[in-house]
Amino acid sequence: MASWSRRRPESPGGFQPHLSRTLFLLLLLAASACGVTLSPKHCQVFRSDHGSSISCQPPAKIPSYLPADTVHLAVEFFNLTLLPATLLQGASKLQELHLSSNRLESLSPEFLRPVPQLRVLDLTRNSLTRLPPGLFQASATLDTLVLKENQLEVLEASWLHGLKALRHLDLSGNCLRKLPPGLLANFTLLRTLDLAENQLETLPRDLLQGPLQLERLHLEGNKLQELGKDLLVPQPDLRYLFLNGNKLVRVAAGAFQGLRQLDMLDLSNNSLASVPEGLWTSLGQPNRDMRDGFDISSNPWICDQNLSDLYRWLQAQKDKMFSQNDTRCAGPEAVKGQTLLAVAESQ
Repeated sequence: MASWSRRRPESPGGFQPHLSRTLFLLLLLAASACGVTLSPKHCQVFRSDHGSSISCQPPAKIPSYLPADTVHLAVEFFNLTLLPATLLQGASKLQELHLSSNRLESLSPEFLRPVPQLRVLDLTRNSLTRLPPGLFQASATLDTLVLKENQLEVLEASWLHGLKALRHLDLSGNCLRKLPPGLLANFTLLRTLDLAENQLETLPRDLLQGPLQLERLHLEGNKLQELGKDLLVPQPDLRYLFLNGNKLVRVAAGAFQGLRQLDMLDLSNNSLASVPEGLWTSLGQPNRDMRDGFDISSNPWICDQNLSDLYRWLQAQKDKMFSQNDTRCAGPEAVKGQTLLAVAESQ
């Protein structure tokens, strides 16, 4: 759905040393204007009252040591399979570490021990197939973990032990086929869970038991065939739910019951022909606004009397409906090709 985009989790609010890529480059330009020499053979360094921020990309050489006041480090696009063992030594104040677009195949269990204040770890686009147990034992302050676009086929809950403050977990773009039970049991502060673009066919019933106030759940681009009635029950405050691009043929009655704050729902590009009566009752009510809209397009809807409940709901919520022209009937023959909304309005 073109109007919606998956937002990369941001660093915690109030974390002043965090620098977006654009802002970081602007600050480097400003530093250059103030007389700081920037050489392609060296990493770029910006110093502020909060500490040093360092960005290393080829052809720069990876530093053998870091300033003691380093709070932000980016080592990206080097095609490294292994990291220098002493990379983080002496950088105990480091709060953000970006290691995206390398070819990292493994990490040492001791890798993060020198940086107990780390809040953001970005490992996007590497070649990790597993994480060593104990990796996060000294990472009690880690807020954001991004493992997007690696080669994880399995995931063990023990790999994530030690993460007590995690709010954003991105596992999208891997090869996960199933998830272990109890995966999020200790992540009470989790706000965003991104499992998009994996190979998941089913989900453990207890997947969402643990977080106390999950806000965003990304499940798009998997192979899910059914949404059970119990999965979302532990998360009444969920606000954004993405289920588009799966193979859903069934959504259980009551699957959305209790979602008090849902602002966005995407069920597009599935295999839904019908849905149970009452499914929509709790959505789009005055105290459950769904203000950011919904999308049920590109499903093979059979527009007969079994959709009467959906027809009524659509007429009341049509101003929040995305892709209206792509939400069409696959049958019966009399209405085949008509928009679902047109059929609803003719009832």
